[in-house]
Amino acid sequence: MIELAGIIILGILAQWFAWRFKIPAILPLILIGLLVGPIASEFFNEDGSKWIEPIWNGKKGLFPGNGLYYFVSLAISIILFEGGLTLKMGEIKSVGPVITKLITLGSAVTFFGAGFVAHDVFDLSWEISFLFSGLIIVTGPTVITPILRNIPLKKDISTVLKWEGILIDPIGALVAVLVFEFISVGGGSGFTQTALLEFGKIVLFGTTFGFTFAHALAFAVNKKLIPHYLLNVVSLSTVLLVFVASDVFAHESGLLAVVVMGMVLGNGKLNNLDELLYFKESLSVLLISILFILLAANIDYDQLLLLYNVKTLILFLLIVFVIRPIAVFLSTHKSNLKINEKLFISWVGPRGIVAAGIASLFGSKLLKQGVAGAEYITPLVFMIVLGTVLLNATTARLFAKLVGVFLKRSDAILFVGASSPARLIASYLKDTGRRIILIDSNKSFIEEANELGLEAFSVNIYDDDLSDNIELNDVGYLLAMTGSETVNEYAVNHFSDDLGEMGAYRLPTSEEVKSYKEGEKNNFLIPKDDYINLSEVFRDYPEICEVEINTPDEYDTVMKQLYEEIHSIPLFIKKGKKVLLISEFENSNESKENTTLVYLGKTLEV
Repeated sequence: MIELAGIIILGILAQWFAWRFKIPAILPLILIGLLVGPIASEFFNEDGSKWIEPIWNGKKGLFPGNGLYYFVSLAISIILFEGGLTLKMGEIKSVGPVITKLITLGSAVTFFGAGFVAHDVFDLSWEISFLFSGLIIVTGPTVITPILRNIPLKKDISTVLKWEGILIDPIGALVAVLVFEFISVGGGSGFTQTALLEFGKIVLFGTTFGFTFAHALAFAVNKKLIPHYLLNVVSLSTVLLVFVASDVFAHESGLLAVVVMGMVLGNGKLNNLDELLYFKESLSVLLISILFILLAANIDYDQLLLLYNVKTLILFLLIVFVIRPIAVFLSTHKSNLKINEKLFISWVGPRGIVAAGIASLFGSKLLKQGVAGAEYITPLVFMIVLGTVLLNATTARLFAKLVGVFLKRSDAILFVGASSPARLIASYLKDTGRRIILIDSNKSFIEEANELGLEAFSVNIYDDDLSDNIELNDVGYLLAMTGSETVNEYAVNHFSDDLGEMGAYRLPTSEEVKSYKEGEKNNFLIPKDDYINLSEVFRDYPEICEVEINTPDEYDTVMKQLYEEIHSIPLFIKKGKKVLLISEFENSNESKENTTLVYLGKTLEV
């Protein structure tokens, strides 16, 4: 009981630690597992026992017999099902040719390249070598996002790395599952006719069960045959049913079935998909926290010693510094990416949670089958996972600076609120060459913004995912201009550190407008106008105008006219290529001479 409670507590603490210090969760999870497992048995306990023993050894242990393998199998099936849910075929088509090539051509290069290298360096059989290479195809957003979260990069680079991680997770898992099943049915004896027939049986039953049960569950959900409060638990039990039933008809086909089931549901018309994803994500976090401590603890010290030679270093260096760059450069050939951008994408390729989890499961199963070289699978994959995560977590920021992809100034602007006035102002700023992003919970506002060619997303400002989105790493300005004073204040207070490096501004409240005093410092987007005033001016004069300013006196005169005579609203000051908010400009030491005043309203007669 103490061991089981300890694993859950340590796992959640590791997840919190990873969130707090912005590192991939897999790093502390595996390190904790190694500490309480093989390291404790070798260096801390005189009797050679582990602090946490996953398998019952006659004296202690959590799982008797094959219990650990059953638990790992079920847990991996749920994790892979969630991965399948996130894979949208439409997204593959829309993310561009570079990402499409990375998850197809790039995966093929990694698969064959790493397979040949593992075979030559460690003299492993071809079957085990290609199982290893199939496992290390997978990266994953859970490891890439924490590494890149605080590195200001161009959107193109962040987008490529983000979508590669999201899309390659289930694809890499599917490849690894197929290779494992082929090895399993052949018993490591090679590509015999019997192995091919058994493999075909696995593919047939796996895809059939996954496809059939996916449509059955979607039908039951959409027809409301399942009450809302039972939706998540029924979905979970269906995943387990598909895994077990498919495995009964064709041994080892269960993992393939749940991946297919997830992909079919994720790409179909399923009501409550977002809610289902949220539940599965929460469950996956708990399972991953338990799973990786258990799996790392289950590794024996003798397995770690298998890696204690120069061959391990050679394998790691070839995969990271030869195979990954070849895959990236081939996939980005004739793209708009520059050489330094390709180099950075080549450098950042941390392997993820799915790779380590499936490796431990497959390695254990093949060891029980007596397949030669199976003892290398788990430690080699764990080595690649830990090595790439450590390398990228410690050097990505420095390497970005070395190759010149680190943005010295984050100039992109994030609009919180996509109302009509916000869309007009955003369109003007976009025309000046700035990257503009709008977010709003009002989907109709977002649709209208997208129709104008603006980059806009339907987002809940209270969602933590906003600060985790690495595609916003080049955002330096945050402009909160919704009709809700509470939302505006929340956005500035909670996201100014991550998304407002150059400045975070909001619309003032009606009370702040009344009590405003000239010369006082503030973070107001428009010092003397709240959302109601802005909307009224936009309704009467929905256009942005410019007026040339030559002297400080002229600046003061024009500003007075704007406020008092025609009730237009001053927005920006242009000085050369710089565009400054009025508040930003007046709080700075910039000269008022030879500037351009940008305002919303009726054309000013001067």
